[in-house]
Amino acid sequence: MKGGKTLIIIGIIIGFFGGIFHLQGQSIIGPESSFMYSNPEWITYGMQMIIVGIVVFGVGVIIFKKPNQ
Repeated sequence: MKGGKTLIIIGIIIGFFGGIFHLQGQSIIGPESSFMYSNPEWITYGMQMIIVGIVVFGVGVIIFKKPNQ
């Protein structure tokens, strides 16, 4: 179906950025001068974005796999 591939790509992008935000909040990646570096709020924001990305990805897969009627 139309739109399924788009949602899959958007879900991957959201999840990817969520992972980056999560890792920056944990002081694993990123410059130390970043406002996200070692900030516990961004750990939570990153996890929320990862969950949203997974949901969007899942909806995209369901739409993509749904047979045309």
